[in-house]
Amino acid sequence: MAFYSSSSSSAYGAAPGAGWGYDSLKNVRQITPAVQTHLKLVYLTLCVALASSAVGAYLHIVWNIGGMLTMLGCVGSIAWLFSMPVYEERKRYGLLMAAALLEGASVGPLIKLAVDFDPSILVTAFVGTAIAFACFSCAAIVAKRREYLYLGGLLSSGLSILLWLQFAASIFGHSINSFMFEVYFGLLIFLGYMVYDTQEIIERAHHGDMDYIKHALTLFTDFVAVLVRILVIMLKNAADKSEDKKRKKRS
Repeated sequence: MAFYSSSSSSAYGAAPGAGWGYDSLKNVRQITPAVQTHLKLVYLTLCVALASSAVGAYLHIVWNIGGMLTMLGCVGSIAWLFSMPVYEERKRYGLLMAAALLEGASVGPLIKLAVDFDPSILVTAFVGTAIAFACFSCAAIVAKRREYLYLGGLLSSGLSILLWLQFAASIFGHSINSFMFEVYFGLLIFLGYMVYDTQEIIERAHHGDMDYIKHALTLFTDFVAVLVRILVIMLKNAADKSEDKKRKKRS
């Protein structure tokens, strides 16, 4: 089943089957001015949410507040946000910031571990995540409308597999190899979600869904999921290198 027609291809100002190039990177004519304004608001809200999350992580480092309670508080804030009507914008915005702060506190232990081990790991992981997010978001924006929406089913299936793997590991336990497989597999899934969610937000906005708070929350979830997994991978690699150095010194 085709997800776009030749008429939608012509809306991009390019002939069907045209290749990628510098002109295609500049071509955002498929996105109406209203949707462009919406995207700007979404990404601005995302940046504020990330700043709020950074404050939450800092509060954990200072006062050790992160844990199960902050995670439950984050889930509760998100549930409360979705239960509120769209017109209560200020309350929903405040709930988004609260959820982001609590999420930052919840991942605070991992961030503190990275800071204690080597602060450059945290900086590199954040910059790498930001670059990946920017690249995948731009790819989704300049691509044909609905071109990547087919990924939704594949990503949902992958996420289900990941959840079942984690459920099985909680019962039977897992080795470091199986854990790292879950981390890499999860990273691949959420990188895909960056593309899929961006195009879904654009498509929803074209159909009148201008809920920038909900859309910013979706992208915030993707960003944090990727950041956490990149941090785990980098910490594991750094720890392995440290062990190798110690072994060489002993020998």
